[in-house]
Amino acid sequence: MTCCKTSNQYAHWLSKLFQSIEVNTNTKMKIISTPRHVDLAITGKCNLACQYCFYADEMVARNDLSTATWLSLFEELAQLGVMTVCLTGGEVFTRPDLFQLIDGVIANRMRYEMLSNGTLITEKTLARFEQGKRRQRLNSIQLSLDGASAEIHDRSRPNSFQRVLRALKLLHQADYPVSVRVTINRFNVNDLNNIAHLLLEEIGLADFSTNEAYDCGETDRNAKNAILTPEQREHAMQSLMQLVEKYPGRIQAQAGPLVLATEMHSIEAMMLAGQSSRQGGGTLSSCGCAFSKLAVLHDGTIVPCHVLSTLRLGKIGVDRLQDIWFNHPILEDLRRRQQIPITSLPTCRDCPYSGFCHGGCPGGALYAYGTINARNPMNCMRVLKNEDPFYSLAADTAEQAMDERNA
Repeated sequence: MTCCKTSNQYAHWLSKLFQSIEVNTNTKMKIISTPRHVDLAITGKCNLACQYCFYADEMVARNDLSTATWLSLFEELAQLGVMTVCLTGGEVFTRPDLFQLIDGVIANRMRYEMLSNGTLITEKTLARFEQGKRRQRLNSIQLSLDGASAEIHDRSRPNSFQRVLRALKLLHQADYPVSVRVTINRFNVNDLNNIAHLLLEEIGLADFSTNEAYDCGETDRNAKNAILTPEQREHAMQSLMQLVEKYPGRIQAQAGPLVLATEMHSIEAMMLAGQSSRQGGGTLSSCGCAFSKLAVLHDGTIVPCHVLSTLRLGKIGVDRLQDIWFNHPILEDLRRRQQIPITSLPTCRDCPYSGFCHGGCPGGALYAYGTINARNPMNCMRVLKNEDPFYSLAADTAEQAMDERNA
């Protein structure tokens, strides 16, 4: 009886999902009728000044939305059928009304995730999470830790190591769904083994994830203090692959050196086996976010995601999210991007890896070249192997971008 009930529930959910898929008459592409997930930067305020903050530019000359406006948005998201939201910032715990906003998310039948620097989380914070359904509806809370010691961590995240470590231990010991993101930069690239030991063995987390500092926001202004050199990136790739062997399944990544190393090894293995392409390769198809999610900046500006924060889609309270989702030309362009052959790009016509390539993050392409319809050089196999005729990781990014646009 239980199995039958579960099966019927799944069939009903599946039926509703397929009913929600519609065909956009402009792109001729099938998309779900509303986003399933929305990232919400509920504040631009932060109690830290990290060397590589990608959101720093969006904090300037923008005011946070009021409590009432956020609560009204939650109602709109619920009516659309949004399933989860991610509360981020800035630093979410700087908002005095944070738990009122969390209750608003819950009241509208959504689950939530949180991104935090961890420095403001105390025993009192955990006690507030225990009220109502706040803990029950919390999918995850991700903290940022960039070193196994204050000496390393605090160089990119000033005066915060002891506080984030304390918060991490509090959450883990209380069995909260806590995770950690390590952003690899020039300060901590030689500390990865120590970080893994701290998180996985001393604290006992199930896993942690990694990324790297990249050109935008504060990173752009502090490039010499943050962005990895080619030699450091290669070192990070090798170190992470060794750590993956030591801790199977416990180090994750969606971008950065670990993904680059994994992709490079995979492509080289396929080429040795005589393959010239792989399923899904050969087009600018790396990003599927435009098919499933949206994001909102702290002043109510709607964007495809926080990495594509300069692509403004509309404004909360002015534009209907469903109209934006289904009809906005920028989202249509992002979806059509998946149909663009890699070999149609001037920089990639003769690339031996084009059949394996997905083009990389459109945010990186937009930042480097001013268009989403380009490769992201930081995800390019030929660039990483120093075989590219247009781009060298050791040279000036802006100058190369101009040369590539003129190619």
